[in-house]
Amino acid sequence: MKLWTAKDSAELYNISGWSNGYFTTNEEGHVEVTPFGENGGRIDMKRVVDDLVRRGLSMPLLLRFSDILEQRMHELCSAFHKAIEQFEYKGKYVPAMPIKVNQHRPVVEELVEFGKRHGLGLEVGSKPELLIAVSMMHRKHGLIICNGYKDRAYIETALLAQRLGITTLIIVDRFQELETIIAASRSLGVKPCIGVRAKLSARGSGRWAESGGDSSKFGLTAAEMVGVVERLRTEGMLDSLVCLHFHIGSQITAIRAVKEALDEAARIFADLYRMGAPLAYLDCGGGLAVDYDGSKTNFHASKNYTLEEYAADIIGEISSTLDGGDIPHPTIITESGRAMVAHHSVLVFNVLGHNAASFRDPEKEVQRPKEEEPQILHDMWEVYAGITKKNYQEAYHDGLKLKEDALSLFRHGIINLVMRARIEELFWASATKIWKICKELSYVPDDLEGLEKTLADIYFCNFSVFQSMPDSWAVDALFPVMPIHRLREKPTQLGILADLTCDSDGKVDQFIDLHDVKNALELHTHRVGEPYFLGVFLVGAYQEVLGDLHNLFGDVNAVHIAFDKERGYTVRHVINGDKVKDVLSYVLYDSGALMQRLRASIEDALQEGHMTFEESANLVKHFEAGMAGYTYLEQPELAESLLNSVLPKENRSVRPAPEERPDEIQKTA
Repeated sequence: MKLWTAKDSAELYNISGWSNGYFTTNEEGHVEVTPFGENGGRIDMKRVVDDLVRRGLSMPLLLRFSDILEQRMHELCSAFHKAIEQFEYKGKYVPAMPIKVNQHRPVVEELVEFGKRHGLGLEVGSKPELLIAVSMMHRKHGLIICNGYKDRAYIETALLAQRLGITTLIIVDRFQELETIIAASRSLGVKPCIGVRAKLSARGSGRWAESGGDSSKFGLTAAEMVGVVERLRTEGMLDSLVCLHFHIGSQITAIRAVKEALDEAARIFADLYRMGAPLAYLDCGGGLAVDYDGSKTNFHASKNYTLEEYAADIIGEISSTLDGGDIPHPTIITESGRAMVAHHSVLVFNVLGHNAASFRDPEKEVQRPKEEEPQILHDMWEVYAGITKKNYQEAYHDGLKLKEDALSLFRHGIINLVMRARIEELFWASATKIWKICKELSYVPDDLEGLEKTLADIYFCNFSVFQSMPDSWAVDALFPVMPIHRLREKPTQLGILADLTCDSDGKVDQFIDLHDVKNALELHTHRVGEPYFLGVFLVGAYQEVLGDLHNLFGDVNAVHIAFDKERGYTVRHVINGDKVKDVLSYVLYDSGALMQRLRASIEDALQEGHMTFEESANLVKHFEAGMAGYTYLEQPELAESLLNSVLPKENRSVRPAPEERPDEIQKTA
């Protein structure tokens, strides 16, 4: 029998398809981070997790790999610069990061730092985001794109930011905003940089296609754009109209949608320029997709184009249209936030335990019934023993019928509970054999498609879907999920992931697959007392900022990791996750007031003789410790088990050396 290898695991989980070269496996059977490609530095993710747990950080952990963030920006800009050379484009390219995609300060700080040499801009859609951008953006050659619903204060802040040397493009998303911009600029004596958002008839593709088209939420019609030109001309401010902006949706899966939008937008740009608007910027919005499932198709979790093709189509389409009308080439902006940040974050959590969903112990040998036992049990045995590649579908139907007959006999008191259990055990054993046959088939019959999910075990995991993977719950988004270790072992179990919440929706039961969506994930047997870590990849876009407090599970511990030539990796930042008292304050519970109420109840219990002084002290101790604790399950035994597995007794210490201790960012409510 061929030995299972880490390469087999890499193929099973299709790492090469979705990782964009940033993740692979090593000879130890661990996931490795390769931010600079196969020939660059490597970070053993299992080693990082082990070290962080031994440092005292509790699961779950959000690992942010700073090098991937920098590399993504470099690749994006390189693709556009290559296209600019190819088409002899006369304008520049500027990437912009929409803050809404990941608003966390350490992420934005790193992006701004990495983006210095690329002229990175920030896109904002609200006053709070604008204040972040103004304070974070570099003064010289800084760029901020102001979208969203705007009031007078929003517009005035954007105008005053120009005094810092920052170019603030105020995009007119609604025609009514124009008058406020004109009035605010007159009052402050600041010449505005105005853009108009075109409501294109072209629409995107995929789940967010409704962001474009005639029914889109924001954008100006052709008549309104003409009206903006005429109104600004009347005010003597037409020279302030410097940008055309459009957006046809997030996660655009088909390149054809991009081409159609570009054709329409380039012609609008040319006509506005001919009308006297000195347009200098063309903002193509967001939409550059991430291939979450690695299928390279126009499926909603994928894309059917490369980054290089995307850049070439934008530059090529714009240059060909504008050259035909002798229009100067503008600076091209894209707001590719998802593509910029998705890859750099990985959620890692530990498995707490698992339940067999098939009601059958896979280690237990199936017993042949005795001659004197009921005929229905013998009939089910014949089905189990006679399953072949030729009759598997018929066997499944026969087994289902016998299972239903057994239930009817039980209800009428003809067979007892023990006999019913044995019949069901044989049915699930038969279903397992049938599923193994189905796995080898190129086509699975419709009536057997749900068998995979039915046979899957439930793996209980230390995380919250609603907090850390909200798109998985809300819009059935797919993310790559796999173990980060034990990859030299063949995974023999099928599993779905259940989180800590008490909600039945708190689970992950759809997984990426090269040809379809899997209803269960191949996993290893969970060994009691031994850590088993799973990783959810490509969660850097939207997941952190969209997460909610279902069951009051808060933000997780986040760690910024960078490659280090000498030590393998270094910890840049540790951002502490929410404590219980933090999340309680979010829903207006004061920890001090709660303690007062508890003490009052304790006094009543003491006087009534229901509690001893020692028990009251113990309860107060647990209450105070709970308030100061992590919202997720804290397992000191996890650190101990890791300690036992990675270090000899004489070298054990869970405290890092002083020079290794990372700077911590305390999160405040």
